[in-house]
Amino acid sequence: MAAAPMGAAEDNMEAEEEEELLAHAQQQPMPLTRIEGIDGLKSKDIRILMDAGYHTVESVARATLKDLQLVNGISEQKADKLKAAAASLVPTGFTSAFALAETQAAMLKVHTGCKALDEILGGGIEQGSITEVYGEYRTGKSQLCHTLAVTCQLSPDKGGGEGKCLYIDTEGTFRPGRLAPIAERFKMNVQDVLENIAYARAHNTEHQTDLLAHAAAMMADSRFSLVIVDSVTNLYRSEYNGRGELSARQVHLGRFLRQLTRIAEEFQVAVLVTNQVQAVVDGGMAYGPTFKPIGGHILAHATTTRLQLQKGRGDTRKAKLICNPGLPERDALFGITEAGVDDANDK
Repeated sequence: MAAAPMGAAEDNMEAEEEEELLAHAQQQPMPLTRIEGIDGLKSKDIRILMDAGYHTVESVARATLKDLQLVNGISEQKADKLKAAAASLVPTGFTSAFALAETQAAMLKVHTGCKALDEILGGGIEQGSITEVYGEYRTGKSQLCHTLAVTCQLSPDKGGGEGKCLYIDTEGTFRPGRLAPIAERFKMNVQDVLENIAYARAHNTEHQTDLLAHAAAMMADSRFSLVIVDSVTNLYRSEYNGRGELSARQVHLGRFLRQLTRIAEEFQVAVLVTNQVQAVVDGGMAYGPTFKPIGGHILAHATTTRLQLQKGRGDTRKAKLICNPGLPERDALFGITEAGVDDANDK
């Protein structure tokens, strides 16, 4: 029997790799125990990594050798073995744009509660990336967070991610009682909704970062569909003062956002961060925006989607899509009701 042509064999191999990548994107991350026994790796090595915040094979595959070598008990040789073992299970090479398009099409988006807002977002808050929402006081940022904490638990056919919500609160604005009418609006059991929200109050920037390590451990054991940080810059703004501490603030914020991005990609969860704003005092901006988001370029480059909220008449708010690589800039009106974010009342 004649052997298949070399070109056909390579095409078959590429097709298999693309199928593997698509399947991998649609499944839960692999537990770190999967690499035990590969190239002599022991359960002790797994425990050391888990104590350092690595809970999945994906987290090891995407870590740098430098990061792994910084873990106490992991030598340079052991780090090489860990990387090789993880790479053998997780595809990290090239793929075709067609396979990537299929992967992205399969990703769920979390319904915001407002049809017009979902429309400008391409269906809702997307999985696997960070969405930033910024605006002045009382523009609806925390109201959107409360609504999404409920809708993310809905089944995919109803606009949800069918998973739990992890909520990091830095401003003390989270109100469990606010969730009851939202849950009732979507015909959900209030107690179940509350039990499916893992809440933590961050007291300083170090604590805020440490909470992400706990979050990764929780996500390795249970299905989450949304992570909320409200707000991502509040503690940085109060702890780092003046230009002299600006560089240190940005470095620390960059590390936090890098960990948040890793969680979004590793566990394929939607991540929503709210952000505060500051006034624009440059005279050249007299006819432009009167405020801008905190965080500078570090935050701008870490987020995939940026949404600006503004006040409207009464309970109506205006949302403007500022940035998304696959969507045009557009506006939408939404309303703030007792049952959370909803369609705007045109009357």
